[in-house]
Amino acid sequence: MPRGRPQLSRERVLEGAVALADDIGIEAFTIRRLAEALGASPMSVYHYVSGKDEIVDGMVDLVFAEIELPPEDLDWKEAIATRCRSARSVLVRHPWAPPLMESRLAPGPANLRHHEAVLACLRRGLGLEAAAHAYAIIDAFVYGFAFQEANLPIVDDPDLAAQMVEQFPSELYPNLFELTTLHVMEPGYAFGNSFEVGLALVLDGLEARA
Repeated sequence: MPRGRPQLSRERVLEGAVALADDIGIEAFTIRRLAEALGASPMSVYHYVSGKDEIVDGMVDLVFAEIELPPEDLDWKEAIATRCRSARSVLVRHPWAPPLMESRLAPGPANLRHHEAVLACLRRGLGLEAAAHAYAIIDAFVYGFAFQEANLPIVDDPDLAAQMVEQFPSELYPNLFELTTLHVMEPGYAFGNSFEVGLALVLDGLEARA
């Protein structure tokens, strides 16, 4: 290898891919841009991965590896809540990831280990069919909330909220105006507070239905 060219590995390629996607998003992500970010040639990248699909599979697996598994020593609801809080935090750090988390046809070991642990936790309190419904509903909430949190322009930004509220007159949009001025712009407001409310509603509802 020529002097000055970075030593690559599959792990370094995938970690670089996650960092690049965090920076530019998945839509703009290409092998060429990844190679540039790694200081390597595209052919060097292809030495470790077969193509973009394998890279995305590996990226998703790295994201799953960051999410805390449900603790085995807690009640199933609190264990799942712990996992959900961790997932939200991880997905906000990787805003490109939520639409891809359940889309891979070649899931990696961290992906499979995560799903197995979550299902095992749900089965501690729910039957098989109820656990299947619970997993789908819980992740729809967690992924959706993380996506919304990463993309809402006024999340925890009262100055931006004040600019936006000027665009809708209170006489035409009274509820929107009141929500923004009397809730979003109040001291102590945090969009993330709704996550805990929603998570409790989802888990309590699943438990009651079961």
